[in-house]
Amino acid sequence: MTDAKGLVLVVEDERPIADLVRLYLSRDGFGVHVEHDGVAGLAAVRRTKPVACILDIALPGLEGTEIVRQMRAEGDWTPVIFLTARDDEVDRILGLEMGADDYVTKPFSPRELVTRVRTLLRRAAGPPDGGRVRTLGPVALDPARRLVTVDGVPLSLTQTEFDLLGHLLGRPGRVFTREELLATVWGYASAAGTRTVDVHVAQVRAKLGAAAGLIRTVRGVGYTADA
Repeated sequence: MTDAKGLVLVVEDERPIADLVRLYLSRDGFGVHVEHDGVAGLAAVRRTKPVACILDIALPGLEGTEIVRQMRAEGDWTPVIFLTARDDEVDRILGLEMGADDYVTKPFSPRELVTRVRTLLRRAAGPPDGGRVRTLGPVALDPARRLVTVDGVPLSLTQTEFDLLGHLLGRPGRVFTREELLATVWGYASAAGTRTVDVHVAQVRAKLGAAAGLIRTVRGVGYTADA
């Protein structure tokens, strides 16, 4: 098994699905570690330090949402994709609010899943030249260091939250539709549709605190960052 692209942790209690995901990730050059219950999955997150995680939600022992909650509480912002049979919007939004970066429902295309992992990791690597520091009011975003500060105080953002804020700060005053943000930030049509944009914007605003007003909603259109 090659692992030139890093190790991906898969936590999935349905073994045929876990084996299928392992096969396609391995073919694409990833190392893969598989666990079949939530308790072992959380332990593997801490032990193996993967470059990305693919988690089922309805796991024995510990649900996928709880794994992510504990990861984020411990300051672990490894990109996470939920892979689950739960396709109700409430479940999708809950997963994103817990700190997941994306959401894929079963049945799914294993090729698409691998593409989403690659997209997340490409975004995490940042622009080839490191990118310029973007500032707006008290907020500063440094793409090279993957760092956001408000009045000099660092914030903890997920991969997707960081990229969303960076995109808005890159064109201050420009109004982006939800569809544009999905295409440019996510790079594909998210399983949760444009609602996922609203959830991530709400998460970013909550973390910006007193600076949350820099991100404005343009009713019927989308979002803009404006001082």
